[in-house]
Amino acid sequence: MSEEIFLQVAEHQESWFGSWFRWCPTSLAFLREAEKTLLCNLRNSYRGKNVNVGKVVGGSESNVWTVYMNEESHNTPIVLLHGFGSGVGLWCLNLDSLAADRPVYAIDILGFGRSSRPKFNTDPLEAEREFVASIEAWRREISLNKFILMGHSFGGFLAASYAIKHPDIISHLILADPWGFPEKPLVVAKRNHLPIWVKAVGFILQPFNPLSVIRIAGPLGPKLLSNARPDLIRKFSPLVKNAEEVIPNYFYHCNAQDPSGETAFHNLMVGFRWAKHPMINRIDSLRKGVPITLIYGSRSWVDRDPGFQIKYNRKDSFVDVKVLSGSGHHVYADRSEVFNELVSTIGEHVDSGTLPSISPEDTPENHKGKDIENISNIINKIGS
Repeated sequence: MSEEIFLQVAEHQESWFGSWFRWCPTSLAFLREAEKTLLCNLRNSYRGKNVNVGKVVGGSESNVWTVYMNEESHNTPIVLLHGFGSGVGLWCLNLDSLAADRPVYAIDILGFGRSSRPKFNTDPLEAEREFVASIEAWRREISLNKFILMGHSFGGFLAASYAIKHPDIISHLILADPWGFPEKPLVVAKRNHLPIWVKAVGFILQPFNPLSVIRIAGPLGPKLLSNARPDLIRKFSPLVKNAEEVIPNYFYHCNAQDPSGETAFHNLMVGFRWAKHPMINRIDSLRKGVPITLIYGSRSWVDRDPGFQIKYNRKDSFVDVKVLSGSGHHVYADRSEVFNELVSTIGEHVDSGTLPSISPEDTPENHKGKDIENISNIINKIGS
Protein backbone atom coordinates (compact mmCIF):
# COMPACT_ATOMS: atom_id res chain seq x y z
CA MET A 1 0.00 0.00 0.00
CA SER A 2 1.42 3.38 -0.96
CA GLU A 3 1.83 6.20 1.57
CA GLU A 4 -0.97 8.16 -0.13
CA ILE A 5 -3.41 5.27 -0.01
CA PHE A 6 -2.45 4.54 3.60
CA LEU A 7 -3.25 8.11 4.65
CA GLN A 8 -6.57 7.97 2.79
CA VAL A 9 -7.48 4.80 4.71
CA ALA A 10 -6.42 6.42 7.98
CA GLU A 11 -8.57 9.49 7.26
CA HIS A 12 -11.52 7.26 6.38
CA GLN A 13 -11.13 5.32 9.62
CA GLU A 14 -10.99 8.54 11.65
CA SER A 15 -14.09 9.87 9.88
CA TRP A 16 -15.90 6.57 10.40
CA PHE A 17 -15.28 6.48 14.13
CA GLY A 18 -15.80 10.22 14.54
CA SER A 19 -16.40 11.17 18.14
CA TRP A 20 -14.88 7.89 19.32
CA PHE A 21 -11.45 8.94 18.07
CA ARG A 22 -11.89 12.34 19.68
CA TRP A 23 -12.17 10.52 23.01
CA CYS A 24 -9.54 7.88 22.16
CA PRO A 25 -6.72 9.85 20.49
CA THR A 26 -5.64 7.21 18.01
CA SER A 27 -5.56 6.46 14.30
CA LEU A 28 -3.86 4.14 11.85
CA ALA A 29 -1.29 6.88 11.27
CA PHE A 30 -0.53 7.07 14.99
CA LEU A 31 -0.17 3.29 15.17
CA ARG A 32 2.15 3.38 12.16
CA GLU A 33 4.39 5.91 13.86
CA ALA A 34 4.32 4.01 17.16
CA GLU A 35 5.44 0.83 15.40
CA LYS A 36 8.10 2.68 13.45
CA THR A 37 9.48 4.20 16.67
CA LEU A 38 9.64 0.75 18.24
CA LEU A 39 11.22 -1.06 15.29
CA CYS A 40 13.81 1.63 14.67
CA ASN A 41 15.70 -0.03 17.53
CA LEU A 42 16.47 -3.03 15.30
CA ARG A 43 20.06 -3.36 14.13
CA ASN A 44 19.15 -4.75 10.71
CA SER A 45 16.89 -3.42 8.00
CA TYR A 46 13.31 -4.52 7.50
CA ARG A 47 10.47 -3.65 5.21
CA GLY A 48 6.74 -3.61 5.80
CA LYS A 49 3.93 -4.32 3.40
CA ASN A 50 0.18 -4.78 3.39
CA VAL A 51 -0.64 -8.15 1.82
CA ASN A 52 -4.11 -8.38 0.30
CA VAL A 53 -5.86 -11.59 1.43
CA GLY A 54 -9.12 -10.98 -0.38
CA LYS A 55 -12.60 -11.38 1.06
CA VAL A 56 -11.77 -14.04 3.65
CA VAL A 57 -13.77 -12.35 6.43
CA GLY A 58 -16.96 -10.32 6.28
CA GLY A 59 -17.21 -10.10 2.51
CA SER A 60 -14.82 -7.16 2.12
CA GLU A 61 -11.20 -6.93 1.01
CA SER A 62 -8.70 -7.30 3.85
CA ASN A 63 -4.97 -6.67 4.23
CA VAL A 64 -2.48 -8.36 6.55
CA TRP A 65 0.36 -6.09 7.65
CA THR A 66 3.67 -7.93 7.28
CA VAL A 67 7.21 -7.15 8.38
CA TYR A 68 9.91 -8.86 6.29
CA MET A 69 13.57 -9.43 7.17
CA ASN A 70 16.40 -11.24 5.36
CA GLU A 71 14.23 -12.22 2.40
CA GLU A 72 17.28 -13.08 0.29
CA SER A 73 18.22 -16.05 2.50
CA HIS A 74 17.55 -19.50 1.05
CA ASN A 75 17.08 -21.15 4.43
CA THR A 76 13.67 -22.20 5.74
CA PRO A 77 11.58 -19.11 6.56
CA ILE A 78 9.96 -18.58 9.93
CA VAL A 79 6.53 -16.98 10.32
CA LEU A 80 5.62 -15.25 13.60
CA LEU A 81 2.11 -14.90 15.02
CA HIS A 82 1.82 -12.51 17.98
CA GLY A 83 -0.43 -12.85 21.00
CA PHE A 84 -3.75 -11.23 21.90
CA GLY A 85 -3.72 -7.43 21.99
CA SER A 86 -0.27 -7.29 20.46
CA GLY A 87 1.40 -6.76 17.09
CA VAL A 88 4.61 -7.27 15.14
CA GLY A 89 6.42 -4.64 17.23
CA LEU A 90 6.58 -6.88 20.29
CA TRP A 91 8.97 -9.24 18.44
CA CYS A 92 11.61 -6.50 18.48
CA LEU A 93 13.80 -8.48 20.90
CA ASN A 94 13.74 -11.47 18.55
CA LEU A 95 13.73 -10.23 14.98
CA ASP A 96 17.43 -9.46 14.55
CA SER A 97 18.51 -12.79 16.00
CA LEU A 98 15.98 -14.93 14.15
CA ALA A 99 16.67 -13.15 10.85
CA ALA A 100 20.42 -13.72 11.09
CA ASP A 101 20.15 -17.06 9.24
CA ARG A 102 16.73 -17.14 7.56
CA PRO A 103 13.85 -15.08 6.21
CA VAL A 104 11.47 -13.83 8.89
CA TYR A 105 7.86 -12.86 8.29
CA ALA A 106 6.06 -11.27 11.23
CA ILE A 107 2.40 -10.53 10.64
CA ASP A 108 -0.27 -8.57 12.43
CA ILE A 109 -3.04 -11.14 12.78
CA LEU A 110 -6.19 -10.02 10.99
CA GLY A 111 -8.22 -7.82 13.35
CA PHE A 112 -5.13 -6.66 15.25
CA GLY A 113 -2.32 -4.15 14.84
CA ARG A 114 -2.08 -2.56 11.40
CA SER A 115 -4.00 -5.31 9.62
CA SER A 116 -7.59 -4.82 8.46
CA ARG A 117 -10.27 -5.09 11.10
CA PRO A 118 -13.22 -6.91 9.53
CA LYS A 119 -16.26 -8.22 11.34
CA PHE A 120 -15.67 -11.86 12.24
CA ASN A 121 -18.38 -14.48 12.55
CA THR A 122 -19.83 -14.68 16.07
CA ASP A 123 -19.65 -18.47 16.10
CA PRO A 124 -16.31 -19.41 17.76
CA LEU A 125 -15.42 -22.26 15.41
CA GLU A 126 -16.34 -20.20 12.35
CA ALA A 127 -14.31 -17.24 13.62
CA GLU A 128 -11.34 -19.55 14.19
CA ARG A 129 -11.77 -20.85 10.63
CA GLU A 130 -11.71 -17.27 9.36
CA PHE A 131 -8.45 -16.53 11.19
CA VAL A 132 -6.89 -19.67 9.71
CA ALA A 133 -8.23 -18.83 6.23
CA SER A 134 -6.66 -15.37 6.42
CA ILE A 135 -3.25 -16.87 7.26
CA GLU A 136 -3.53 -19.32 4.39
CA ALA A 137 -4.61 -16.58 1.96
CA TRP A 138 -1.60 -14.54 3.13
CA ARG A 139 0.73 -17.49 2.53
CA ARG A 140 -0.60 -18.02 -0.97
CA GLU A 141 -0.31 -14.34 -1.82
CA ILE A 142 3.40 -14.16 -0.91
CA SER A 143 4.09 -17.65 -2.35
CA LEU A 144 5.57 -19.37 0.72
CA ASN A 145 5.73 -23.11 0.22
CA LYS A 146 7.14 -24.38 3.51
CA PHE A 147 8.01 -22.63 6.75
CA ILE A 148 8.52 -22.85 10.48
CA LEU A 149 5.42 -21.48 12.23
CA MET A 150 5.76 -19.91 15.66
CA GLY A 151 2.89 -18.44 17.65
CA HIS A 152 2.76 -16.87 21.09
CA SER A 153 -0.31 -17.25 23.33
CA PHE A 154 -3.39 -16.63 21.14
CA GLY A 155 -1.04 -16.77 18.17
CA GLY A 156 -0.02 -20.24 19.38
CA PHE A 157 -3.66 -21.32 19.40
CA LEU A 158 -4.09 -20.12 15.82
CA ALA A 159 -0.76 -21.64 14.77
CA ALA A 160 -1.89 -25.05 16.02
CA SER A 161 -5.24 -24.67 14.27
CA TYR A 162 -3.48 -23.69 11.03
CA ALA A 163 -1.06 -26.63 11.27
CA ILE A 164 -3.96 -29.06 11.69
CA LYS A 165 -5.59 -27.67 8.55
CA HIS A 166 -2.39 -27.29 6.49
CA PRO A 167 0.20 -29.79 7.77
CA ASP A 168 2.10 -29.97 4.47
CA ILE A 169 3.14 -26.34 4.86
CA ILE A 170 4.68 -26.65 8.34
CA SER A 171 8.32 -27.66 8.77
CA HIS A 172 8.17 -27.24 12.55
CA LEU A 173 5.45 -25.90 14.85
CA ILE A 174 6.69 -23.78 17.77
CA LEU A 175 4.14 -22.87 20.43
CA ALA A 176 5.32 -20.23 22.89
CA ASP A 177 3.19 -20.29 26.05
CA PRO A 178 0.11 -21.09 23.93
CA TRP A 179 -3.34 -19.98 25.03
CA GLY A 180 -6.51 -22.01 24.69
CA PHE A 181 -5.18 -25.55 25.08
CA PRO A 182 -6.55 -26.82 28.43
CA GLU A 183 -10.19 -27.46 29.23
CA LYS A 184 -11.79 -25.18 31.77
CA PRO A 185 -12.00 -26.97 35.13
CA LEU A 186 -15.47 -27.69 36.46
CA VAL A 187 -14.67 -25.86 39.68
CA VAL A 188 -12.57 -22.70 39.75
CA ALA A 189 -11.47 -21.64 43.21
CA LYS A 190 -11.96 -18.04 44.25
CA ARG A 191 -9.16 -15.71 45.22
CA ASN A 192 -10.58 -14.20 48.38
CA HIS A 193 -7.64 -11.90 48.94
CA LEU A 194 -8.70 -9.64 46.07
CA PRO A 195 -10.36 -6.33 47.06
CA ILE A 196 -14.12 -6.32 46.71
CA TRP A 197 -14.01 -3.43 44.22
CA VAL A 198 -11.68 -5.37 41.90
CA LYS A 199 -14.00 -8.37 41.96
CA ALA A 200 -16.99 -6.10 41.30
CA VAL A 201 -15.37 -4.34 38.33
CA GLY A 202 -14.18 -7.66 36.93
CA PHE A 203 -17.71 -9.06 37.17
CA ILE A 204 -19.18 -5.99 35.46
CA LEU A 205 -16.67 -6.20 32.59
CA GLN A 206 -17.17 -9.92 31.90
CA PRO A 207 -19.74 -9.39 29.10
CA PHE A 208 -17.48 -6.85 27.37
CA ASN A 209 -14.34 -7.14 25.28
CA PRO A 210 -11.27 -7.86 27.43
CA LEU A 211 -9.49 -4.58 26.66
CA SER A 212 -12.53 -2.29 26.66
CA VAL A 213 -11.12 -0.64 29.78
CA ILE A 214 -8.35 0.90 27.66
CA ARG A 215 -10.85 2.52 25.31
CA ILE A 216 -13.09 3.61 28.17
CA ALA A 217 -10.07 5.39 29.65
CA GLY A 218 -9.75 7.48 26.48
CA PRO A 219 -6.73 9.80 26.57
CA LEU A 220 -5.71 8.31 29.92
CA GLY A 221 -5.18 4.91 28.24
CA PRO A 222 -1.38 5.16 27.72
CA LYS A 223 -0.88 6.23 31.34
CA LEU A 224 -3.10 3.38 32.52
CA LEU A 225 -1.01 0.89 30.56
CA SER A 226 2.24 2.38 31.82
CA ASN A 227 1.11 2.05 35.44
CA ALA A 228 -0.37 -1.42 34.96
CA ARG A 229 2.59 -3.00 33.17
CA PRO A 230 5.91 -1.61 34.47
CA ASP A 231 7.25 -5.18 34.31
CA LEU A 232 6.55 -5.36 30.58
CA ILE A 233 8.31 -2.06 30.01
CA ARG A 234 11.38 -3.38 31.86
CA LYS A 235 11.56 -6.39 29.54
CA PHE A 236 12.15 -4.13 26.54
CA SER A 237 14.26 -1.45 28.22
CA PRO A 238 17.64 -3.02 27.28
CA LEU A 239 16.86 -2.57 23.57
CA VAL A 240 14.15 0.06 23.24
CA LYS A 241 15.06 3.69 23.84
CA ASN A 242 12.54 5.50 26.04
CA ALA A 243 10.74 2.21 26.60
CA GLU A 244 8.63 3.74 29.38
CA GLU A 245 6.88 5.81 26.70
CA VAL A 246 7.34 3.77 23.52
CA ILE A 247 5.94 0.44 24.77
CA PRO A 248 2.70 1.77 26.36
CA ASN A 249 2.18 4.02 23.34
CA TYR A 250 2.46 1.08 20.94
CA PHE A 251 0.10 -1.07 23.03
CA TYR A 252 -2.38 1.75 23.27
CA HIS A 253 -2.59 2.41 19.53
CA CYS A 254 -2.81 -1.35 18.86
CA ASN A 255 -5.85 -1.66 21.12
CA ALA A 256 -7.65 1.70 21.19
CA GLN A 257 -9.01 1.27 17.67
CA ASP A 258 -11.84 -0.84 16.27
CA PRO A 259 -11.73 -4.01 18.45
CA SER A 260 -12.36 -6.38 15.54
CA GLY A 261 -9.96 -9.17 16.51
CA GLU A 262 -10.60 -8.56 20.19
CA THR A 263 -14.32 -9.15 19.68
CA ALA A 264 -13.57 -12.38 17.82
CA PHE A 265 -11.25 -13.47 20.65
CA HIS A 266 -14.01 -12.69 23.16
CA ASN A 267 -16.31 -15.02 21.25
CA LEU A 268 -13.66 -17.76 21.27
CA MET A 269 -12.89 -17.53 24.98
CA VAL A 270 -14.61 -18.51 28.21
CA GLY A 271 -13.25 -16.80 31.32
CA PHE A 272 -10.30 -15.35 29.35
CA ARG A 273 -7.92 -18.19 30.22
CA TRP A 274 -9.83 -20.89 28.37
CA ALA A 275 -11.13 -21.47 24.87
CA LYS A 276 -14.68 -22.60 24.25
CA HIS A 277 -13.21 -25.32 22.03
CA PRO A 278 -9.89 -26.25 23.71
CA MET A 279 -7.04 -27.17 21.41
CA ILE A 280 -6.02 -30.13 23.59
CA ASN A 281 -9.10 -31.96 22.31
CA ARG A 282 -8.05 -31.47 18.68
CA ILE A 283 -4.27 -31.51 18.57
CA ASP A 284 -4.24 -35.29 18.05
CA SER A 285 -5.65 -34.67 14.58
CA LEU A 286 -2.41 -32.93 13.64
CA ARG A 287 -0.42 -35.13 11.27
CA LYS A 288 2.16 -37.14 13.21
CA GLY A 289 4.99 -36.04 10.95
CA VAL A 290 4.75 -32.39 12.06
CA PRO A 291 7.36 -31.72 14.78
CA ILE A 292 6.17 -29.65 17.76
CA THR A 293 8.15 -27.68 20.30
CA LEU A 294 6.29 -26.06 23.19
CA ILE A 295 8.10 -23.33 25.12
CA TYR A 296 6.65 -22.29 28.48
CA GLY A 297 7.67 -19.73 31.07
CA SER A 298 8.18 -21.22 34.53
CA ARG A 299 6.32 -18.28 36.09
CA SER A 300 3.57 -17.99 33.50
CA TRP A 301 -0.14 -18.04 34.24
CA VAL A 302 -0.59 -20.43 31.32
CA ASP A 303 -1.17 -24.05 32.35
CA ARG A 304 1.56 -26.20 30.81
CA ASP A 305 -0.05 -29.54 31.66
CA PRO A 306 -1.37 -29.79 28.07
CA GLY A 307 2.19 -29.60 26.74
CA PHE A 308 3.23 -32.68 28.69
CA GLN A 309 -0.04 -34.39 27.79
CA ILE A 310 0.64 -33.81 24.09
CA LYS A 311 4.17 -35.16 24.53
CA TYR A 312 2.82 -38.28 26.23
CA ASN A 313 0.04 -38.89 23.70
CA ARG A 314 2.18 -38.35 20.58
CA LYS A 315 4.97 -40.82 21.37
CA ASP A 316 5.33 -41.70 17.70
CA SER A 317 5.91 -38.03 16.78
CA PHE A 318 8.46 -35.39 17.74
CA VAL A 319 7.20 -33.32 20.67
CA ASP A 320 9.54 -31.36 22.92
CA VAL A 321 8.54 -29.32 25.95
CA LYS A 322 10.86 -26.56 27.12
CA VAL A 323 10.33 -24.61 30.34
CA LEU A 324 12.43 -21.45 30.65
CA SER A 325 13.13 -20.72 34.29
CA GLY A 326 12.51 -17.19 35.46
CA SER A 327 10.22 -16.43 32.52
CA GLY A 328 6.61 -15.38 32.65
CA HIS A 329 3.99 -15.46 29.94
CA HIS A 330 6.05 -13.22 27.66
CA VAL A 331 8.63 -15.96 27.39
CA TYR A 332 10.03 -14.53 24.13
CA ALA A 333 10.96 -11.31 25.95
CA ASP A 334 11.77 -12.40 29.52
CA ARG A 335 14.81 -14.38 28.43
CA SER A 336 15.06 -13.34 24.83
CA GLU A 337 18.64 -14.53 24.27
CA VAL A 338 17.86 -18.05 25.48
CA PHE A 339 14.57 -18.07 23.57
CA ASN A 340 16.22 -16.86 20.35
CA GLU A 341 18.98 -19.44 20.60
CA LEU A 342 16.43 -22.20 21.11
CA VAL A 343 14.37 -21.14 18.10
CA SER A 344 17.48 -20.66 15.95
CA THR A 345 18.66 -24.18 16.83
CA ILE A 346 15.30 -25.56 15.71
CA GLY A 347 15.74 -23.65 12.45
CA GLU A 348 19.20 -25.12 11.89
CA HIS A 349 17.82 -28.63 12.31
CA VAL A 350 14.98 -27.92 9.90
CA ASP A 351 17.51 -26.68 7.32
CA SER A 352 19.60 -29.82 7.70
CA GLY A 353 16.63 -32.19 7.74
CA THR A 354 17.28 -33.37 11.30
CA LEU A 355 15.44 -33.07 14.60
CA PRO A 356 16.70 -31.37 17.76
CA SER A 357 17.50 -33.44 20.82
CA ILE A 358 14.52 -34.00 23.09
CA SER A 359 14.58 -32.49 26.57
CA PRO A 360 14.93 -35.05 29.40
CA GLU A 361 11.69 -36.39 30.78
CA ASP A 362 10.14 -33.79 33.03
CA THR A 363 7.00 -33.41 35.09
CA PRO A 364 4.86 -30.34 35.47
CA GLU A 365 5.83 -28.28 38.49
CA ASN A 366 3.57 -26.04 40.49
CA HIS A 367 2.05 -24.26 37.54
CA LYS A 368 -1.67 -24.04 38.10
CA GLY A 369 -3.08 -20.83 36.71
CA LYS A 370 -4.74 -18.08 38.62
CA ASP A 371 -8.25 -18.80 39.71
CA ILE A 372 -10.41 -15.91 38.54
CA GLU A 373 -10.23 -13.13 36.04
CA ASN A 374 -10.52 -9.47 36.94
CA ILE A 375 -9.68 -6.06 35.56
CA SER A 376 -6.16 -6.15 36.98
CA ASN A 377 -5.03 -9.41 35.41
CA ILE A 378 -6.87 -8.66 32.17
CA ILE A 379 -4.64 -5.59 31.80
CA ASN A 380 -1.68 -7.72 32.86
CA LYS A 381 -2.28 -10.03 29.91
CA ILE A 382 -2.17 -7.38 27.20
CA GLY A 383 0.06 -8.76 24.49
CA SER A 384 -0.76 -12.33 25.51
